[in-house]
Amino acid sequence: MKILVTGGAGFIGTHLTRRLLHEGCAVSVLDNFSSQVHAEAPELAPDLIGHVELIRGDVRDPVLVSLALDKQDVVVHLAAETGTGQSMYEVMRYQDVNIGGTAVIMNCLVNNKKSRLSKVVVASSRAVYGEGKYRCGEHGVVYPGGRKLEDMQARQYEPCCPVCKAACHPEPTTEDSPNRPLSFYGLTKQVQEEMILMFAHAYGFSAYGLRYQNVYGPGQSLHNPYTGILAIFSSLARSNSTIQIFEDGQESRDFVFVEDAVEATWSCIKGQTGFVEPFNVGTGKRTSVLQVAKEIVKYFGSGSKISITGGFRQGDIRHNFADLSKIRRAIGFTPRFEFGEGLKQFLAWAEGQDQSSAGYESSLCEMRDRGLLHG
Repeated sequence: MKILVTGGAGFIGTHLTRRLLHEGCAVSVLDNFSSQVHAEAPELAPDLIGHVELIRGDVRDPVLVSLALDKQDVVVHLAAETGTGQSMYEVMRYQDVNIGGTAVIMNCLVNNKKSRLSKVVVASSRAVYGEGKYRCGEHGVVYPGGRKLEDMQARQYEPCCPVCKAACHPEPTTEDSPNRPLSFYGLTKQVQEEMILMFAHAYGFSAYGLRYQNVYGPGQSLHNPYTGILAIFSSLARSNSTIQIFEDGQESRDFVFVEDAVEATWSCIKGQTGFVEPFNVGTGKRTSVLQVAKEIVKYFGSGSKISITGGFRQGDIRHNFADLSKIRRAIGFTPRFEFGEGLKQFLAWAEGQDQSSAGYESSLCEMRDRGLLHG
């Protein structure tokens, strides 16, 4: 099987490429080695050099993309800008890369009459849901949407029932939940996913929109301030710097280990054709941000102070975790890694890397200057 992985030199892409090579696939990697992701190391992982076809360039380049797609059986489209907060002010960049790049791929695919491509797997995101699924004691399942600024300023962080305004409680979010993204990043991922599924229906190829939850693990960029809180907190803890936590620290996420994300992706690649569906990829369990910080400080024996600031970012969700019933039934995916186990593997790897957290403060200043960070 010949497989093209866009963004294949990135975090998930590198792990996936290793798995594809192990499975005997012929792999091509298309990557522009963005400095925000790759910092000072704009190269493939050393163990991949010489084993994959590297196409160095931009997913928005139609000539390059057309050549990269030639004679491929499967495309895994991972290339994207990924910062939720950054997307709210780097609007054109996120549109150009995420939506424009996907449009280039689709344009090349549907206009290539000799294409033998049978399947596209696109990295979607839990961000398409926004706040996701909740339950109200009186009105049952509800979808609260974005939280109001005045509630957040009054430190009322939990979403309320949109009907009666009473407190409601998070439930695992299913794929049939409405898409209500609260960041431009989330909107671009929704458009990416819907674009590919639409063309798959029209042209008869299979397509999987994988709505990854918060993916983490060894190899994650520690230099990218938009890469996720585990990388940020680990860098701060190693330097004994204060770890500042937004809201009250009880906001929670579904953290999925990268090897589980790869397993789900590979299961879609090798699976039967005919699917044109979105699927959640996560653990189905949520972990609070405060718990994450405590576990990281404990692991390093750090002197870092954990400061719960009460500050908040406009557009942040409170909770989201995945219902895995659909992907379990369809392709048999069940995550293997508990959060504690995966976290130890990530931190053991991070311990041997160069420390870098300076970009995080700059990213917060950018949001504050634009009125997106409060407190």
